[in-house]
Amino acid sequence: MTTHTEHQAQQGREPLDVRTPGLSQFDIVREGARRDDIEIVHYEPQVAPGSKAERRLTRTVASFFLLTGLAATAFLVIYIWWPWEYAPGRGGDKWYTPLLGVTLGVALLGIGFGILTWGKKLLPKEVSIQDRHEGAVSEDERIITGQTMLYMADELGVKRRPLLGISLLAGLAPVGAVAAAPLVGGLISHPHKDNQMFTTGFAPAEGGKKVRLVREDGRPVRPADISSGGQITVFPGIDHGVSNRHADSPTLLIHLRDSDAEESRRANERVGHGDYMWGNYAAYSKICTHAGCPASLYEQQTNRLLCPCHQSQFLITDNARPIFGPASRRLPQLPIEVDSEGYFVAKSDYTETVGPDFWERP
Repeated sequence: MTTHTEHQAQQGREPLDVRTPGLSQFDIVREGARRDDIEIVHYEPQVAPGSKAERRLTRTVASFFLLTGLAATAFLVIYIWWPWEYAPGRGGDKWYTPLLGVTLGVALLGIGFGILTWGKKLLPKEVSIQDRHEGAVSEDERIITGQTMLYMADELGVKRRPLLGISLLAGLAPVGAVAAAPLVGGLISHPHKDNQMFTTGFAPAEGGKKVRLVREDGRPVRPADISSGGQITVFPGIDHGVSNRHADSPTLLIHLRDSDAEESRRANERVGHGDYMWGNYAAYSKICTHAGCPASLYEQQTNRLLCPCHQSQFLITDNARPIFGPASRRLPQLPIEVDSEGYFVAKSDYTETVGPDFWERP
């Protein structure tokens, strides 16, 4: 096998001793390239060091990186401190997601344009030709590799252009923090503030007053209003209870037949819900635990509740357990009873999170 020294000798070149004092980094880099059968045929700086063009380009690249840092910092501020909680009407929360997208997009664009400008305008132009070869790594080659890496770092110009280094650090450090923003935000601002995902319109009012179950027109419901085997959709009897303000509250109130009610009570007792039913009546959330569609197609002969969106089926007599389709979690059950006036009321709010599996859960 021909060594690099023999190969250079064959080409009429004497190998350069890389330990010779006074050699520049580029001399060692060029010698290393030749020993790797690489010939640097063209190497030209695009701007003269210290020239106006170099200073102008440096400021341009630095501006892109600083813009990245500002945008990424704005992302973090918005993510952690912006009042994102939904409120009825069109409040400040409507800007939360768009602002996150804009700030993150500007940050990524700043990185991209900064790196492109740096590479296209500031770094030297180089054309090299390499012959394929095989060979063991010698001590000289390790020296050459180290010097090549140092030379490449010098050519980036960070040492002689400190503004680039400062802007790069100021721009990329916030971008790194963006990756940790979900964890940082959860530690600084409690994601379950005010229990937004864990309360519905059936939560007891001030003073512990229990909420009635009402029809869509606001009329309270009595047990006699539902025939055996029948069902009715009910809502919390509070202001705006039958509206999108409480879109998580629609509930299916079912009057089970005697044998089915007994089976349902036994199933409730197995999971610690022995007092959730009142007589033969049971109430379950209508919000499908798969994607939030209204699960309202009740088949009284089989006691199955069907969600029409993706065909999930829930067995009411077994704690509304999913028995078919993509839903993987049972429908939450609302504890109910009858008040002194004979109307259905919620004994408490739902004790499980209402809605799809990807919503917050305790």
